[in-house]
Amino acid sequence: MSDLIIWTYDWVPQGPRGFVRDLRLRWACEEAGLGYSVRTVPFDGRETNHLSRQPFGQVPFLNDGELEMFESGAGLLHLARKNEKLMPRDPVGEAETVQWMITALNTIEMVTVPWWFLEVSGEEDKGLADWMGNRLDQLEKVLNEREWLAADRFTAADLLMADVLRVSKVRSSGDRPATDTYVTRVTDRPAFKKARADQLAHFAAADESRSAAG
Repeated sequence: MSDLIIWTYDWVPQGPRGFVRDLRLRWACEEAGLGYSVRTVPFDGRETNHLSRQPFGQVPFLNDGELEMFESGAGLLHLARKNEKLMPRDPVGEAETVQWMITALNTIEMVTVPWWFLEVSGEEDKGLADWMGNRLDQLEKVLNEREWLAADRFTAADLLMADVLRVSKVRSSGDRPATDTYVTRVTDRPAFKKARADQLAHFAAADESRSAAG
């Protein structure tokens, strides 16, 4: 049995399925051929039922033998350091990969998540749309000039960036053909398709269990 354990919720509503962030770690393991198992914490009571493992009550978190860590970005970086398919071993390629992983989280996702949350809730966007549009336009210029973000090949940086960008409201928010082509290319990879299908199957099985339990 693999020492790698990815923890997620036992069930979530329909809306977030296919986007719960354990998918990032599943996808990375599939790309790298790393064996892993999936375990769960209850969705009900999630605000307090696993604070000793994740102090904000979120998922995913990761076990690798005796190592325990939370946050999908941190877990992804850990997995990337285990396998060259996710991150080159030369200093330049590694630095580029880490740089773009942080960009996906700290420059793009930190704007897109509050923007789509306000879109869904119907609240005033307080200028977030313009801010996000500017960030995505700048990224569009980058993607017009390259196929991959780092090292001239697929890396964990592309995995993370594409996962941020594939949210439907974000992807449809403007006319950015290079970005759209990029997201399509990255999410057409067999490892992504398997990781997503496995996550969807996991939550569909949970539906059946909850229904049987009444």
